[in-house]
Amino acid sequence: MGRSCKVAVIGAGAAGLVAARELVREGHQAVIFEKGDRVGGTWVYDPRTETDPLGLNPDREIIHSSLYRSLRTNLPRRIMGFSDYPFKVREKRGDSREFPGHEEVLWYLEDFATDFQLTEFTRFKTEVTRVRMGSRKDEWLVESRRLKTCSEFESESEVETEIFEAVVVCNGHFVEPKIAVIPGIEKWPGKQIHSHNYRIPEPFEDQIVVIIGSGPSALDISRDIAKVAKKVHLASRSPDVEVGKVDGLDNVWQNLMIECVNEDGLVIFEDGTSTFVDTILHCTGYKYYFPFLDINRIVTVDDNRVGPLYKHVFPPSLAPCLSFVGLPSKSLPFLNAELQAKWVAQVLSSKVTLPTEEEMMASVNEYYSDMEKMGMPKDYTHVLQPFELHLEYKNWLRAQVGLPPIESWIWETYVATLTRLLSLDDGFHDEDDLNQQTSNSSV
Repeated sequence: MGRSCKVAVIGAGAAGLVAARELVREGHQAVIFEKGDRVGGTWVYDPRTETDPLGLNPDREIIHSSLYRSLRTNLPRRIMGFSDYPFKVREKRGDSREFPGHEEVLWYLEDFATDFQLTEFTRFKTEVTRVRMGSRKDEWLVESRRLKTCSEFESESEVETEIFEAVVVCNGHFVEPKIAVIPGIEKWPGKQIHSHNYRIPEPFEDQIVVIIGSGPSALDISRDIAKVAKKVHLASRSPDVEVGKVDGLDNVWQNLMIECVNEDGLVIFEDGTSTFVDTILHCTGYKYYFPFLDINRIVTVDDNRVGPLYKHVFPPSLAPCLSFVGLPSKSLPFLNAELQAKWVAQVLSSKVTLPTEEEMMASVNEYYSDMEKMGMPKDYTHVLQPFELHLEYKNWLRAQVGLPPIESWIWETYVATLTRLLSLDDGFHDEDDLNQQTSNSSV
C-alpha cells in the first residue's frame, strides 16, 4: 500500500464523484464538500433562473445548474459513462434513447454514488469559502460553512476550518457566464439573456431572437426556440460560417457576428445585413471561477486560462497537493475526469512520480508556445482541439496510470458524433445515422 492522504474534494458532480472514488481506491481518505443537497452537480435541473439574466451582478443569487428542460446529451450513452461503470439503459424505466435526457444522466450519477458508497463521506449543503496552504506544502486549511434550511429562509452557520493533506478542485465550470461585447448594447432596448438562464422556449414565442455562438449549446437552443419563435438568427465568429437559411429548419438563419446594435432595436451583422430583434441570447460559454482559492495568485485565471497547470491538472509549485479535475472542455468529460482522477490518486499515493517543478513548468510553457504557433487564442487553453490533441491527451493520461491506448471504437464514435452535431442538422440525435457514420469512419 502506498502513501495515504486525507484529501478534500470540492464538488459532488461527475468530476468530484469519480475523483473521490479513485482516491478511496488508492487508500486515501476523501471528504467531498457539496453546496447542494444532492450529488450530480450541473446535472441537477433547477427550473429557477437568476435575477440577473446575464449573470453579471456579483450580488445575485447564483443558481448552479445551467440545464434547460429539453436538454439531451450530445454524446451517446455508449461513450459517456465511466470506463468500468457503463451508462446502461435501465430495465423497464427511464429514458432508453442513445442520447438520453438530462434526468437519465443524473440517475446514472446517483447510482454511481450509491454503488460506490460515496455519499457516506459527502457533506451536503456545505459551501467551501476558503482554501489556503498552511505552514507546509502538504498542509491545507479548508474553511467551510453549513447551509441550514429553515422553514422560511436559509441561514449560514459559522465557518469551520479543517486540515487536509491535499485538495482536489472539482467545482465545475458552467456557472459564471461570459458574454459577447456588442457595440451600442447600452442603449439597445431589447432583452438579453445568457444560456445559463435559459430553461424553456415559451417566453420567446413569436419573437425574433439572435443567438450568439457556434457551440453545442447555441445549436441545441436554436432548435428548441425555433419551435415557438418567429425567427432565429445564429450569429457566429467562425470563419466557416455559411450565411443563409439553415437546411431542415424553416425559421433559422445562420449569420456572421453582430457588428453593432441601434437604440431603435436594429441588430446589424458584419456583412451589413440587419434585422429588428426582440432578444439576444448569449451562448458564449463560461469563465473558470474559484472564489474560494486563497493561494497568493500562484494559480490565476487569465482570459479563461487556468494556470500554470501541468497537463491541465497540477500547479507545478504546489503539486501534488493541489490539483484540478474536469477543466478540459469539448472532450469526453466523464472519461477525461476519470483518467485525471486516477492520475491524481496514484501520484498522491506515490505510485506515480511527477517530473520536477522546473520540468513541469517547461512543459506548460511549451504548450503555451505551441498554442501561439497554431494561432489558438488564450481562452482555448483547456479546449482539447483539434481532435488529434484530444486523443493524444487521453492516451498520455492512460499511459501514466498503466492503461493501454483508448479503444478505437470509442474514438470513432466521438468523432462521428461531433461531426454530426456541428453540421446544424436537426437530426443529429439520430442513433441510426450515428451508427452508419461510425461504421464508415476510421482513426
